[in-house]
Amino acid sequence: MKKLLLSGLLLTTMIGNAQTGDPSKYAAKITVAGLKEKLTIIASPEMEGRETASPGQKKAAAYIESQFKKFGLKPGNGTSYQMSYPVYRDALTAKTFMVNGRQFEWDKDYSFSLSTISTGEWDHNSIVFAGYGIVDSANHINDLTNLDAQGKLVMVLEGSTDSKTSPAPARGRLLSPSSTLAKMNAARKAGAVGLLVVSADFPHKTPTSTQGNMYLKPSGNSGFLTATISEEVASALLGRTYKVSPDELKQTNKGTYVSALKIAAVKTTENLESSNVLGLLPGTDKKDEYVFITGHYDHLGKRGDVIYYGADDDGSGTTSVLQMAEAFTAAAKKGDRPRRTIVFMTVSGEEKGLWGSEYYSDHPVYPLDKTSADLNIDMVGRIDTERKTADTLNYVYVIGHDKLSSELPVINEGVNNKYTQLTLDYKYDDPNDKNFIYYRSDHYNFARKGVPVLFFYDGMLLADYHQPTDTVDKINFELMEKRVKMIFHTAWEIANKDAMLKRDTPLNMPAAK
Repeated sequence: MKKLLLSGLLLTTMIGNAQTGDPSKYAAKITVAGLKEKLTIIASPEMEGRETASPGQKKAAAYIESQFKKFGLKPGNGTSYQMSYPVYRDALTAKTFMVNGRQFEWDKDYSFSLSTISTGEWDHNSIVFAGYGIVDSANHINDLTNLDAQGKLVMVLEGSTDSKTSPAPARGRLLSPSSTLAKMNAARKAGAVGLLVVSADFPHKTPTSTQGNMYLKPSGNSGFLTATISEEVASALLGRTYKVSPDELKQTNKGTYVSALKIAAVKTTENLESSNVLGLLPGTDKKDEYVFITGHYDHLGKRGDVIYYGADDDGSGTTSVLQMAEAFTAAAKKGDRPRRTIVFMTVSGEEKGLWGSEYYSDHPVYPLDKTSADLNIDMVGRIDTERKTADTLNYVYVIGHDKLSSELPVINEGVNNKYTQLTLDYKYDDPNDKNFIYYRSDHYNFARKGVPVLFFYDGMLLADYHQPTDTVDKINFELMEKRVKMIFHTAWEIANKDAMLKRDTPLNMPAAK
């Protein structure tokens, strides 16, 4: 880790120029007891895992709003504490799959991809069988060569014959040529209107949900139908009167096969709603400039009766925002109000794809060019199980320190040296980091708009990450308290310095993969 060397003169200039009182007495409001009390509520069974647009998420939003009101924060979205945004979810309400007049059954013989199916009826008098349907230029494989797929459905076997095809890359969203999505792309490029994937996993042991995933924007019609079919359906499409064995399917010649296929579906879209929760602490002489302190309060919800509690991810960040709101409002009540307005914002939809922060950054309540910084907290309650160094109980990962503003590390390192003496680890700021952490939490939607950001994170990617076992009893509250105090002091300095943070360091990162 490259350590930044800061001159005493620069530190003196940047740290301690606030026109308000001693922040350390207000940082004392951030306690183990306070953090534990709030997190125990946020990550309780009653919140049901806080999945976006679910009753549990709405309960969590109501609790956060009640805390903001209790502290004395003003509504952050006009007259409301909540900023609602639309969420959509598809449902398949009717479906038909017939071959040569024979009706096949859902989950016994076929299932549709809800993200690609749309309402309609489709009749085909032939299909194109393309073996495994693999196109892999690196290994000179093209199962679609000499096949006329234009305007037709292509049927392929799942997987591949062996390991000759290129493996999936270690990082990014590039796909193995044997993956279903890669086969879809190859078939579409060849002019096909849909893909039928032959699977041995029929009848399905677990019912396929006819309710789709949520979307931030209506899914619409992809124009490309995708279905998974049984070996019996594949046999009928090949014109066989008996069920073809897997070995016989593999040996079937590629080409066009005549059969009467009828597909019909009715898909409806449900309009849902989620929200961000915003509390406002107005500033004094620089009240028209803003500092954001953010964390996402949603998690993965329930799977059957199993609750994904999300105590660390990101109940810890949500609780941190609440504790800092309590500390800053205590200061304001004592006459030590920040110079800039502070917006405490907890967002939903992060686990779905940074939805809440994306919505805010595209529909900002406060001018982004007047937003000095966003300090984002996503997982600060645990210890990285892979970290095997002597400072394991005294560290935090900091992302964004050397991007967008040269003043970020000066302030952050300065207050840490003065108040908390944590190890600030920058390994996830490496543009070549395989985890692409910079893109994976809500600060990114501020950064992409040019707002300087710092993201604080404990590095817990293994152990209980995205598991039902991410529970309150696993939190190290002593370390969490220290981390949150450091973030509080950083926010204090940014909110009270004479000028907004300089925006003098280009965001020189590789494109998101």
